[in-house]
Amino acid sequence: MECFGEILDMVRRQSPVVHSITNYVTVNDCANIILAAGGSPIMADDAAEVEQIVGLSSALVLNIGTLNTRTAASMLAAGKRANALNIPVVLDPVGAGASSLRNETLHTLMREVRFAVIKGNSSEIRFLAGDKATARGVDADEGTLVSEDNLAASARMAMDMCAATGAIIIISGRIDIVAHPKGAWAVSNGDPLMTRITGAGCMTAAVVGCCVGAAPAELPQACLCAMCSMGVAGEIAAENMGAVGGGTGTYRTLLLDAMSSLDGPAITCRGKVQHIA
Repeated sequence: MECFGEILDMVRRQSPVVHSITNYVTVNDCANIILAAGGSPIMADDAAEVEQIVGLSSALVLNIGTLNTRTAASMLAAGKRANALNIPVVLDPVGAGASSLRNETLHTLMREVRFAVIKGNSSEIRFLAGDKATARGVDADEGTLVSEDNLAASARMAMDMCAATGAIIIISGRIDIVAHPKGAWAVSNGDPLMTRITGAGCMTAAVVGCCVGAAPAELPQACLCAMCSMGVAGEIAAENMGAVGGGTGTYRTLLLDAMSSLDGPAITCRGKVQHIA
């Protein structure tokens, strides 16, 4: 896990510009977590400028949480331009399966854009893999959550999806899975309080954008670094709640604080990463 600290250091040295076309609920949180991780956020979503903005960026993150027809067009244009410039594109398919607009938009994006990373919860990833019975809005169905009991099967499903899409697949949850066609890892960091604030998943995708933007030639390691960093920051924030008190609003602030002060030794000491396939 020492390489995760090196990648985090690269983020802070390079301050990669992360262009996010994301949802209106969490856009401020995503911008702040990018800054806390060491990146530079830009949240432009108008089709008239997204291609130019992508040209200034190190990574592009597409999040369909508050999808509309205008941002759908912007995502498609930005994604194609990023592909032309060999800039890594991260997809966060929030609410996949919840509506025909989301499904049609995802179908178009996955057909027209080459994604470096697809990150979603277990229901979203299973829906994209063809399991149409798992759609439940923006939250994962309890029956699909990754656990010790289904870890190997979940990893195999993710690896098969990698082979089909060419993307690194991340399943986020109590246990995260990061997979590529020849291997998969489980990351067991994090804290239950992360599920009590809006946007932890969106923020995680933004941190993935930071890491792949800084280390595009090391995508699996960059994704593992992002997931481990976010999980460890979540744990540290929960621990610090004991000292300051407060509720979920305090926790959100402490999560940003923890990310901004995170360093390589903390990731190496606290990271819980298991090679599973």
